[in-house]
Amino acid sequence: MEDSKIVELYWNRDESAIAETRDKYGNYCFSIANGILHNREDSEESVNDTYLAAWNAMPPHHPLVLSTFLGKITRRLSLNRWRTLSAEKRGGGQTAVSLDELEECIPDEKSLRESLELEIIAECIDDYLGELKDIERKVFVCRYWYFDTIEDIASRFGFSQSKVKMMLKRTRDKLKEHLIKEGVIA
Repeated sequence: MEDSKIVELYWNRDESAIAETRDKYGNYCFSIANGILHNREDSEESVNDTYLAAWNAMPPHHPLVLSTFLGKITRRLSLNRWRTLSAEKRGGGQTAVSLDELEECIPDEKSLRESLELEIIAECIDDYLGELKDIERKVFVCRYWYFDTIEDIASRFGFSQSKVKMMLKRTRDKLKEHLIKEGVIA
């Protein structure tokens, strides 16, 4: 079913919207959740929460790209669940490693709120990503949006793990320079 038809089902409060969403985007949402949580049950719960959040968001929202809309919801919910579980278990894993890698070029949330609006930073990062070569952007997004492992990224793109690590390090360094140049960080 086309995305516009699925969105229309949500707007009409037709419960088949959930089934259609599950059929078309269930695996995609699960992949995002599992990349963050690394646990089948928690990932499935995040995906189910995604369907509920989509139901509650439409209307008033009318997403133009349903996959992006659902992906953002899944990622946000999964990261929230990961934070809760990490606080309880003090676990680590790829999500913690990925976030730690980015920490060196993006200040913590508290200082962000004090210095700039989060939207300004997001826009600045979007601008930066738009300037990257296609392959650099894809590797960066795989690591820091989907929380893929270095091994998975290397396999997907046919690179060595050391090449992926170096590419990510250089991209983070350039991101930091960009954020400094734009006045987002000192």
